[in-house]
Formats: sequence, structure tokens, C-alpha cells
Amino acid sequence: MDRIELRGLRVHGRHGVLPFERRDGQNFLIDALLSVDTRPAAATDDLTLTVDYGALAERLAEIVAGEPVQLIETLAQRLAQACLDEAAVRRVQITVHKPDAPIARPFTDVAVTITRDRPVPVVLALGSNLGDRQQQLQRAVDELAATPGLRVTAVSPVYETDPVGGPEQPDYLNAVVLAVASRPAAEVLDRAHAIEAAARRTRTVRWGPRTLDVDIIAYGDELSADPVLTLPHPRAQDRAFVLAPWRDLDPEAELPGRGPVADLLAQLPDQGVRRRDDVTLRQPA
Repeated sequence: MDRIELRGLRVHGRHGVLPFERRDGQNFLIDALLSVDTRPAAATDDLTLTVDYGALAERLAEIVAGEPVQLIETLAQRLAQACLDEAAVRRVQITVHKPDAPIARPFTDVAVTITRDRPVPVVLALGSNLGDRQQQLQRAVDELAATPGLRVTAVSPVYETDPVGGPEQPDYLNAVVLAVASRPAAEVLDRAHAIEAAARRTRTVRWGPRTLDVDIIAYGDELSADPVLTLPHPRAQDRAFVLAPWRDLDPEAELPGRGPVADLLAQLPDQGVRRRDDVTLRQPA
């Protein structure tokens, strides 16, 4: 991801815990480092496809000069949110400097730095055909929900699926989880692998039986040919056990680069996928 940097924005504000800080105010310096894909703007020379840093500087200055807060941590959060309100910004690092902070000892600066990511919708597919399949899927849902920076928003009905390829093996239970992530796709993948490992998932036989699969199907609109994490999942459009539960959750859903999920599902032959309304997964509170 490319980066746009706005450094040393100086604004007078009235933030602080002490009464005289609120009364007299002091200067604050703001650094904003924005992660942006600048290629669309570069290809078209169109300002609307990137960040107008002049206009953004004015918005940040208004926040600093506006409603007082006690903590510069709070101020940093407000500034970060203003940056993420820019459609092109995927991640922001904000540093709030308070060089005139009321400290008795000699010092050069006091600063708080925070990093925030734009929340991204994530689609994950779960599967199990060994052991207590329903329990394996529920444990995966619970572990995903307990992941910092990942909020589960919906859990699909459960489907039973005939195994495809590989050795003879039991039928699968499958489900789809919708979530919102404020952490990079690679970190979500690491978490998915950790959840699989906790379920003693092994990968010794291609297309073989497994206690648990946790696959990232889509991460926002991101497209990636990285062999470690290809986005969207390279075989999602061919798998009814992914498309059917996803369609149940969101009939208007689209697989990035492939089209509407409902249309993709309608084009597939019968794959032995059966909805199991007698088996349900609980969405954690």
C-alpha cells in the first residue's frame, strides 16, 4: 500500500486535564500517515480517487481547535476516524505531539501514536467431517468471535455436503461466517490456521478428511494472486457448500471479480449439498 504523509500540522487547542490547559490552550503538532492505493489516481490524474491532503488538513485542524478533551489519546482517535472517513484511506497512523505539556522536568516532546485500520467485511467458510462436526464448527465460530480485531456479524445455516475428490470419507458439515475485520488479511489467515491447529487439523492427504477447515473466501473487495493467500478464494465460485450458505445470509452478495453469489450458485450442477435445519450454530453475543 502506498503512503501519503502529512507531518507537523500545528494547531492551537485546549486539550488537557488541568484547568489552565482548558483555559489558555497550547499548540499541538499532528502527523498523519495514510495508507492509500494511489494507482487509480495516478492512472487518471483524478484527485477524487486519492486524498485531498489540503482539505484533510483543514478537517484535522478543526478537530484539534474544536471541542476540548482531557486525553490526547481521545484526540488521536478522533483524528484517526476523520482520516478513515476518506474513502481512499485503508489505514492511518496518527501521532499527536504535545510539546508544551505541563511537565516539571526538561523534555523535548510528549506524543501519542495510534494506528487504525478501516473495518473490512470478511467472508469465512467452515467445514468439518471428522469427530463431532457440529461441535468443531461451533468452536471455530466462538474462536473467531473471540479474536481481537474481528467481529462476527452473522452465522449461516448448516449444510451437509458429499465429499469431493480424495479418499473415501464421511460427509461434511459446512457453514459460512460473516465478520468485520480491523486487522490485515494476513493476520486473519494466521488466526484461521491457529484455530485449525487447535482442532488438530492435519494436511497429510490432499482433499482428505479433516477435523476443521477455516478458509477466507473474501476480504472486502481485495484481489490478490499471492499463493499464500489468494483473494478471493480461487475455488469459491465452484463450491456450492460455500455459495449456498453465503446466499442464505446475503441474497445480494457478490464474489469479488466473479459476480453475484446467487447467479454463481444457479450455474453449478448438483453437488450433493443439503441444508440441515436440525443442526444450528450459535452466534456469540
